[in-house]
Amino acid sequence: MKRVREVLAMPVVKWLLAGVLVGFLAILPLLALNIPGVLPGPTYTPGTLQLLAFSMLIAALALSYHLIFGVAGLLSFGHTLYFAIGAYGLGIALRHFGLELLPAIVLTFIAGLFVAAAVGALSLRVTGISFAMVTLAFAQAGSVLIRKNPGQLTGGDEGLTLDTTHVPDFLVGVLQTKNLYWLCLAILVIVFLVTSWFERSRAGHVVAATRENELRVRVIGIRPYFVKLLTFAIGGVLATVVGMTYLLLQSSATQKLASADFTLTLLVIVVLGGVGYRWGAVIGGVVYTLLDQRLTAFASSDAVSALPDILRIPLSQPLFILGTLFILVVLFLPGGIAGVASRIAKGRTRANDPRDVLEELG
Repeated sequence: MKRVREVLAMPVVKWLLAGVLVGFLAILPLLALNIPGVLPGPTYTPGTLQLLAFSMLIAALALSYHLIFGVAGLLSFGHTLYFAIGAYGLGIALRHFGLELLPAIVLTFIAGLFVAAAVGALSLRVTGISFAMVTLAFAQAGSVLIRKNPGQLTGGDEGLTLDTTHVPDFLVGVLQTKNLYWLCLAILVIVFLVTSWFERSRAGHVVAATRENELRVRVIGIRPYFVKLLTFAIGGVLATVVGMTYLLLQSSATQKLASADFTLTLLVIVVLGGVGYRWGAVIGGVVYTLLDQRLTAFASSDAVSALPDILRIPLSQPLFILGTLFILVVLFLPGGIAGVASRIAKGRTRANDPRDVLEELG
């Protein structure tokens, strides 16, 4: 029975640790922590808070993609379409419709939900690579629509800037970066909680079972199409919420938000963190964003410039370094960062093994 109690207590311990981590992140803007090479300056400075807030938004976006790819097993190449709908939808509602912030958020939320449900309803008629290609087609259509700038709504290649007329003062300006940081942290926590709730729900169990063996799910009388559609719609609308927060943080939206390249970046993040792990998506998003930002500074540093050409040329390309790291993770850490942590935990105790629990109950 001792192992049974340990198994039951583990989720409580994990949530307590998560609460402590969130509490630490909440007070981070009030501290003067400085990690050279990782952060551009002390944690209370606007530049550092902006980077940390952006990394949390990418982590939240990766979590929404985790629902589709990690839980449902659906390889979508168009997930950032809903992220772009959030950013551009809120920007258009504020600038061209003249709405207050809250009505603009509600309108954009409904638009994101409608598009995600419509695209999912059509895309899920096919499976496998055909599904991936259909989602890619919708994303490309969205990217073209943004570039064509219909009715002068999207700003075309120049992008769309945030109209702050109806945005509260505490969310506008460099001096308010601390408030935007807390907003991004709140969005990450909300997305994580929604993702956790869905995975533990009946629909989450059904869609996970469908990922493993769809035929068996059909045999027991469950229609997996509607459950997969629900998962797709929830993932899409969560991405829309993250996109709206992105616009408030960055004060602008560009065409690349709806590009297939951005979705491939999400795929890399999820694989880096660990496919199937919620914490993997969060860790992958934060690590990738920090690496992407800081490797640019490293590539242009004097230390790299002084190296021989055979080293200087590849190391001066941040994408080369990121690509190399991704290949190493795939080859040597197939479970990603979270997978390594999970294996270490299981190596210390076998309390997570259901067979051990059954033995104790028996």
